Amino acid sequence: MGGGGKIPYPKEVWSPAGGWYAQPGNWRANTAVMGAFVVGIAAIAFSISADREHRDKMPEPGRFFPSRYWSREIREHEKQQAAQNPQ
Repeated sequence: MGGGGKIPYPKEVWSPAGGWYAQPGNWRANTAVMGAFVVGIAAIAFSISADREHRDKMPEPGRFFPSRYWSREIREHEKQQAAQNPQ
């Protein structure tokens, strides 16, 4: 039921993916490094996108709007609105 053991294969075969049954000893460290790299690139892209975001129409007050938390333009607009209408 287990499918048997590993089949014999030629030892001189090389491939970029590591060949048959490749399991490098440092796969966890490699995965962590690449994960950190991907998260870093995504954070940089998100930061650039948030800086370049422009709104022609501001969201209505009190309505859920996710980019309210990271859009500089919306935050400045809401601070300006709060300064004009102190309650």
